[in-house]
Amino acid sequence: MTIGIMQPYIFPYIGYFQLMANVDKYVIYDNIQYTKKGWINRNRILFNGSDRLFSIPLKKDSDYKNVIDREISPNWERDRIKFLNVIKASYRKAPYFEIAYPVIEECIMDPERNLFRFIYNSIKILNKYMEIDTEIIISSTINIDHEELKGQDKVLKICKELGATGYINAIGGTNLYDKEAFSDTGIKLNFIKSDFIEYDQFSHKHVAWLSIIDIMMFNDVSEIKKMLTKFTLI
Repeated sequence: MTIGIMQPYIFPYIGYFQLMANVDKYVIYDNIQYTKKGWINRNRILFNGSDRLFSIPLKKDSDYKNVIDREISPNWERDRIKFLNVIKASYRKAPYFEIAYPVIEECIMDPERNLFRFIYNSIKILNKYMEIDTEIIISSTINIDHEELKGQDKVLKICKELGATGYINAIGGTNLYDKEAFSDTGIKLNFIKSDFIEYDQFSHKHVAWLSIIDIMMFNDVSEIKKMLTKFTLI
């Protein structure tokens, strides 16, 4: 049984879903420190032929709090309408706008104000759209010492607790994890490296690795499902 473990990200890029779709169980960290300059509550979409950053605004709070302890700003009531209007302006002529937009709108209009639960709810909605049925486990529900364990030791403990024989991580973790340490505990460690995925984005030069929103607007579900298999395990 293989597992993957990732932070929560809002409308992440295709590699996030490739990992999720190709493991037996997928753990999402809720009890991990929020990173201000990370991608937890922000991502990129296409706008007038280039990438444009968007973010979910948060209530002012300590940057040392965990994601589960962060709340979305009250301004989101107003800002989310503006964001939906940006998506309409960006993608209304995209071939799959009429199918994809209601899914994105459902995610954005979620009344949840806890940051983790908002992102978690959106991932479940997106998975249903892309027909990904991998079991998702929230990290804090796993019976380990979440306070003391860090980094590779925490991942190994999660793997052991879930009975994993394989652990697949995003390619960015190659310098963080030691294959021998995993092998010593009976777990095979692999990294998933996404193929370069290119598709038509109107008449513009392709802008790569945007939010899943972009892929949904320009590709039907059958094509997205093919994209979920376009990677190499190393």
